Amino acid sequence: MLESKFQAQLIQELKKMFPGCIVTKLDPDHIQGIPDLLILYKDKWASLECKQSANSKKQANQPYYVEKMNEMSFSRFIYPKNKEEVLHELQQSFNS
Repeated sequence: MLESKFQAQLIQELKKMFPGCIVTKLDPDHIQGIPDLLILYKDKWASLECKQSANSKKQANQPYYVEKMNEMSFSRFIYPKNKEEVLHELQQSFNS
């Protein structure tokens, strides 16, 4: 599955999982390596970096920003094979 198709489906799934959330795409040209998606839900937030697979190439600074944003709130690399696990962790984070 193409990363863009996975990302589009993921956005729709996030909106169903977290009614009333805001999901926005972040601009990698503004901050190189920033995760793809920002999810705002109630008084919490998370970011997700979408990949086609676990072995997909990571751009410079992507691991740095995913780790830094995870220390602040919640951030993960997400791809089709780990999607359920990451969404479960996100649900736990948003419900804590």
